Amino acid sequence: MRLNSALDVALGRGAGIRGWGPELQLGPSPPRYLLENHWYQQWKEYVESGDQNSSSFPGHINNSELFEDLESFRLKERLVESEEYVLVPEDVWNKLVSWYGLEHDQPPIERKVVELPSTQKVEVYPVELYLCQHNDLDSPVTAQFSRVNTIDSVLQEARRQFEVPPEDETRLWVKNSDGSCERLRNIHMTVLDACLSMGQVVIMETRNKDGTWPSSRPHVMRNSVEDEELYRGQPGVCGLTNLGNTCFMNSAFQCLSNVPPLTEYFLNNHYLGELNFSNPLGMKGEIAEAYADLVKQAWSGHHRAIVPRMFKTKVGHFASQFLGYQQHDAQELLSFLLDGLHEDLNRVKRKEYVELRDAAGRPDEEVAEEAWRNHKRRNDSIIVDIFHGLFKSTLVCPACGKVSVTFDPFCYLSVPLPVSQERAMELFFVYMDPSRKPQQHRVVVPKAGKVLDLCLALAKHTGVPAEQMMVADVFSHRFYKLYQVDEALSCILDRDDIFVYEVAGGLAEPGGALVLPVYLRERAQLSWDALYGLLLERLSNTSARAVSCGTSLLTHGTPRCGLGLWAPPNSPIPRQGYVKHECMGHVQRRQPVKLRECVELFTTVETLEEENPWYCPTCKRHQLATKKLDLWALPEVLIIHLKRFSYTRLAREKLDTLVEFPIRDLDFSDFIIKPRADVAPAPHKYDLIAVSNHYGSLRDGHYTTFARNKDSGHWFYFDDSSVSPVAEAQIESKAAYVLFYQRQDRICPPGTTPCPRPPDAGGGCCSDSMEVD
Repeated sequence: MRLNSALDVALGRGAGIRGWGPELQLGPSPPRYLLENHWYQQWKEYVESGDQNSSSFPGHINNSELFEDLESFRLKERLVESEEYVLVPEDVWNKLVSWYGLEHDQPPIERKVVELPSTQKVEVYPVELYLCQHNDLDSPVTAQFSRVNTIDSVLQEARRQFEVPPEDETRLWVKNSDGSCERLRNIHMTVLDACLSMGQVVIMETRNKDGTWPSSRPHVMRNSVEDEELYRGQPGVCGLTNLGNTCFMNSAFQCLSNVPPLTEYFLNNHYLGELNFSNPLGMKGEIAEAYADLVKQAWSGHHRAIVPRMFKTKVGHFASQFLGYQQHDAQELLSFLLDGLHEDLNRVKRKEYVELRDAAGRPDEEVAEEAWRNHKRRNDSIIVDIFHGLFKSTLVCPACGKVSVTFDPFCYLSVPLPVSQERAMELFFVYMDPSRKPQQHRVVVPKAGKVLDLCLALAKHTGVPAEQMMVADVFSHRFYKLYQVDEALSCILDRDDIFVYEVAGGLAEPGGALVLPVYLRERAQLSWDALYGLLLERLSNTSARAVSCGTSLLTHGTPRCGLGLWAPPNSPIPRQGYVKHECMGHVQRRQPVKLRECVELFTTVETLEEENPWYCPTCKRHQLATKKLDLWALPEVLIIHLKRFSYTRLAREKLDTLVEFPIRDLDFSDFIIKPRADVAPAPHKYDLIAVSNHYGSLRDGHYTTFARNKDSGHWFYFDDSSVSPVAEAQIESKAAYVLFYQRQDRICPPGTTPCPRPPDAGGGCCSDSMEVD
């Protein structure tokens, strides 16, 4: 009976491991145990024989062949499943141990099931870490942890190993390969999520009796003379290592890092008393702490460049779109970071419900003050103090004329760029006359035009009627696509090689003959017969049907077959390339636009799109209302996002228009509609402090930063880990993407004490907490 039940348990009920039933199911799974394969095979033979007195009785479970030695019981490396061991479920292991016992002093080899995306895997080899204390880095102890173990389990094991009293407070650091140390703040994070790898050193730090930590910064804890703080540089002039397509993150951070009031807030540890760990919309203070650590390292003056690995891990943990190492938009990360810092540092611990009200004919001043007061009841942080302003939004129903006025806070301005409705296209035109060389042309056509518009524009240059043109996309010296005249030009990209051929008598009817010139590129010296043969070969490669003609089709003057080669009598084969039409000499330069024009376009009346209608409370239906945004009040630091990436139904493109923006004295007085007293006019002049640049196209590119150092007043160019001084004349470029301006009355001269900012000073927009008026 015991043999049958054992076989039933092992071969029938074992679930989730190869050889033991169905695949692992998603959800929590019990651990698995390693069983030495020789013992298992002998046991299996014994069970299948059905004879309890059989000589194949396996005896005690013996896993000695799986260990390197019988003292440390360290598992041998590179063990192969089903050859050297098998995995058994927990209930099977318990049954086997209860029946046969375990060899003396041998520990069970228990392994956890690690949950991976869409699957589960048994972790045969756990992560081995070296644990040590901050005051004794030369005496590490070895401990193994499952990848699903939390950092808290690592901390508890370290406390047990080093016999730390229960009343002492401890925290962990991980030492990277470059010698730097990073805090393991989230003790609920798994070993896998924390990216702890085999052989890494984990340092336990114990808080001093006076409440301080032995190391105030990670780089203080180093174990060699070479790693001492020998470098002394300008605080803030510190690069960030590119971890792999993380230039967008580096650029966004460098811009924020050079916002003086925000950096002073973190350097002076004001954030410690405002961390909000209970905000359900926040990140339990982790984003704020990670950002603070990065700021303190960058402004310590002890680093030429730092590795923002932990910061990126935090960002990816709370914003899954930034996981991995794909390219992203710096402005999108900036938006997430500002929102995350705000929620982590929100002084409002318990948000109350606030009912929004329409203006209903009330004065703008009253409605704006109410809107800002309601905003501050739920949102009150250093981010609100520095970056938040106030819009006035006016919606007008086209049916009933209902006017709705609301005031909404904003953190940055996303201003559009004036977009041209035309585009320049470069192409090659091949004449029917073989004595005329192909020409390169540049024509201006409507962005929303058709291929016919391209032919009509080209006809003005060549004198060839548009109906006698055939437009083709040539790729790798072959016809890739032939365009119809009614196709949209938006399907032709700027990088496509477009050839337009003159055809005799217009485009032929289906099944009819079509005569067109062929532009053949060949560097070798050929005779007419060899050229004809080469032409047949090329056409057979590009045609769906092979071209079949006689071998003697070459005539002087006229062809004798459906496919022929015309050549003037007794003429050598000319060597000819293409010529540039005079239109190529006229470069159509895009006129630069001023930042003021972009702001004016931002405040222009527009009609809502069909995908985003407004529900009119009077008509009781959705309407395509007109909308107008006005600036009511501006914050201390104004972020202006230039919308260079254009997404329309017709095309997606990056606008490389040069936007001229001032370094100093950007005046917004004409755009602020809030009434102000003549005796105390509101300060609306701003100076530039940082620029995020994007070089490249819509699909790929690179981000860099120009920033003004708050201590020295000098400008620097941040390109990942490289930092160099830069002149103000170099800052304005077509790459400018996000602009950071600080209000002049809040700028402190270099070398002076920063302007005082009490915890609830508010940089805001209205009455009780705004300094605008």
